[in-house]
Formats: sequence, structure tokens, C-alpha cells
Amino acid sequence: MHAAAMIAMIRRKYEVLGPVLDERSRRRWAATEARELGWGGISAVAVATGLARDTIHAGLAELRQEQAQTPRLPDLRLRRPGGGRKPLTQTDPGLARALDRLVDPLTRGHPESPLRWTCKSTRRLAAELTRQGHALSPNTVAALLRAEGYSLQANRKTREGRQHPDRDAQFAYLNGACRPSSGPASR
Repeated sequence: MHAAAMIAMIRRKYEVLGPVLDERSRRRWAATEARELGWGGISAVAVATGLARDTIHAGLAELRQEQAQTPRLPDLRLRRPGGGRKPLTQTDPGLARALDRLVDPLTRGHPESPLRWTCKSTRRLAAELTRQGHALSPNTVAALLRAEGYSLQANRKTREGRQHPDRDAQFAYLNGACRPSSGPASR
């Protein structure tokens, strides 16, 4: 087959397959085409598809490595482990402390088990944290609270009828009383 006709044929195949191929399958398809063409196949595929020769070489190496190994289920991972966005608590070390400072005074729960739920909404917490320079969504706030052992359901007493004006002071006192003391002078 003439070189120009061969490049045109590869280009037509790639125009049809290219939009549905992911990074790995594109690399492997190009390597398979190049291997089938033999000598000069890498250059022909590179010209026809616009893929880098290094990409095609990487695909050939993957195919050789796969043939050397025993047959197994393919790994569906497209990139090496460790890629992607890092957790917000890792990229913003002050976030957990800022959230704790917002939630701590208004936590509710059984007096003998401190800090179980908060009466602040995740939207309000997210808005306040964003105002402080920690940009995050209410869903992220909910995930952080769950990770710290908080329940995201409100206490029934906070939704029913009138409450005693000193209710928050009572909870603050009980919360402080059931926490272990950090200093030598404790009540």
C-alpha cells in the first residue's frame, strides 16, 4: 500500500474512533496500528493521528508488558494512583480548626458524650468558613462533620415549642462539665 493511502486510511479510522477513546485506549489503539504496519508504522500513525511518537512508544511498551504477564482483568484506572485533587483538610490545614471553632459553642448531645451534633446548618457554616477564607460547599462541611463524628440531624427539642431562655447556657455548662479538664484546676 502506498504511504499516503496508508496514512489516509489510519486518519479515517482515528477520526471515527478518536472521540470515544480515553487516554489509555487511544495510546493502545495507536500502538496496535503501528505494530501491524511494521517498519515505519510509528511514524505513519503519528502523522495520521497527530499523536506524539513517545505516546505510541508508551502504548507499545504497555502491550509488551501485558503480553509478558499472565492474563488478568484490565485495570480501569487511567492515571497512576495519587492523582486528582487532594483533600481540603490537607491543602488547607487550618480548615478543621476553623470549623471546630464555629461548631464548638453550639453543639448539642447527651451530656455524658460531648459534641455529637450542632444546631447550625451546613449552609451557614460553609458561608462563614468561606468568609474566613476557607472556600467550600455545604456538602463538604457535612462530610467534614460526619468524619468528626457529628450527626447532621437536629435535636427534637430545638424544633418543638418554646424553649427556656437559658437553654443554650445550660448546654454550654454541661458540655464544659463533661469534657476532660486540660489544666490542673478543674471544677
